[in-house]
Amino acid sequence: MKKMYTLQFALNKWLLYCLLFSVTACTQKQQKEEAQTTAATPPNIIYILADDMGYGELGCYGQSKIETPNIDKLAANGMKFTQHYSGAPVCAPARGVLLTGLHAGHAHIRGNDEWAERGDVWDFAKAVEDPNLEGQRPIPADTPTIGKLLQQSGYKTGVVGKWGLGAPLTDGIPNQRGFDFFFGYNCQRQAHTYYPKHLWKNQEKVLLDNELVVPNAKLAKDADPYDSASYAKYNLTDYAPELMQKEVLNFIEANKEQPFFMYYATPIPHAPIQAPKRWVDYYVKKFGEEEPYLGNRGYFPHRNPKAGYAAMISYLDEQVGEIVAKLKELGLYENTLIVFTSDNGPTYNGGTESPWFNSGGPFKSEYGWGKGFLKEGGIRVPMIASWPGHIKAGTQTDHASAFYDILPTFCEITGTQAPDNTDGISFLPTLLGQKQTKSHDFLYWEFPAYGGQQAVRMGNWKGIRKNILDKKKEMEFELFDLSADIQEVNNLADQHPEIVEKILKIMEREHTPASIERFKMPALGDELAAKAE
Repeated sequence: MKKMYTLQFALNKWLLYCLLFSVTACTQKQQKEEAQTTAATPPNIIYILADDMGYGELGCYGQSKIETPNIDKLAANGMKFTQHYSGAPVCAPARGVLLTGLHAGHAHIRGNDEWAERGDVWDFAKAVEDPNLEGQRPIPADTPTIGKLLQQSGYKTGVVGKWGLGAPLTDGIPNQRGFDFFFGYNCQRQAHTYYPKHLWKNQEKVLLDNELVVPNAKLAKDADPYDSASYAKYNLTDYAPELMQKEVLNFIEANKEQPFFMYYATPIPHAPIQAPKRWVDYYVKKFGEEEPYLGNRGYFPHRNPKAGYAAMISYLDEQVGEIVAKLKELGLYENTLIVFTSDNGPTYNGGTESPWFNSGGPFKSEYGWGKGFLKEGGIRVPMIASWPGHIKAGTQTDHASAFYDILPTFCEITGTQAPDNTDGISFLPTLLGQKQTKSHDFLYWEFPAYGGQQAVRMGNWKGIRKNILDKKKEMEFELFDLSADIQEVNNLADQHPEIVEKILKIMEREHTPASIERFKMPALGDELAAKAE
């Protein structure tokens, strides 16, 4: 009996082993098949970059006056970043850092450079006729960009919106920097009106049904500023954001059978305030009567500036909803990573009234604190990432990241080899809810404008050096503890000399001499070219 029991036990053990082996083999086979399927169907990526949108201008980041239900839904279905930073506090360098993965101490483009030695680049009438007066100085041809890298991995790449990193008729156009398709403003100066005379489609100049109204044009002297009819010339026929949205949707449709990367660099909500009438009317009803903006702080006048500004953001939100709907219609939504963010903090001009909207959220947003400055309000930006089945819905992270992390992150997502010299670190583990084993010891910025500035974030410490270019002032160093002073109003530099010393060493190490004269900061050791006698 004992022998039979032992034999039965051995038989059961053998059967259990066979069952476990079979299950394990099936599991391994299934995992292998899933990996092969994932590799065969890499995700589409849509990166939406708003222009001058503050940290606090979305409902999911605390905005109470402007309605953004579609973007809020992205956050509800994905992940919200609370400590994401732009690469710079203004347009061109922020975009350069984004596309190259190099922070501003290593990047080629470190500020806005209108390439003025070409001629009268600020004459809008001349620029309409002569494309040689459009555009900004280009990033070098041999610089790897997100577009180039994803092209090499078989992605169809497109950019729609505002470029600002290389002029028409040069090798700096998007089609020469890694993008198969381009539509929009090549030149950021031309984007100072939403009703331009032309846009660019790849290398073709597309003429629009708009009259030329030069930016900063004021109301007629005899016009009644309280009469909406007085503002008719600022609202023309072909609205650039509407045309751009059509091209984005067409690009998605045209590339539905292959992986694609769409960099949607919308000009909204950068001044001037120009928005669809239906949205303006909506907010006029919501906000009530207000005083007109007469153009005294640049760009165009507007009868209802607060309503107009809110209208721009809600219109962009509507466009985000249309993109999600298109992806769902084509069966692409589940396999598409959507990222929404902004190039820098809110502006202080053009009638935008950032403090009234609390555009900076927890940060100050008026002049000196928002756009153009390395304060939190100028460089900390909203960022939302949505990727069904990969990013857990309704999550939030305080992982500290910056624009130069986007390139290595997208490379890891798509199985693309990232350049060795990138300053970024992939945050894909954070997106997937896994442990982020690699993170930054510090984040670095420099900006050779608005007096010249450097900044370092090291843990909760934030150090800012100012007046680097101002020969009439001595350089200043400010130190803030962001855990206790998010608005950066209590300078603790005198109390923590050891922290100041560490940050100054980082600033010295991370700054390399700029290759473009306009971006050099002599006080940091950059040598200016000798001027001809």
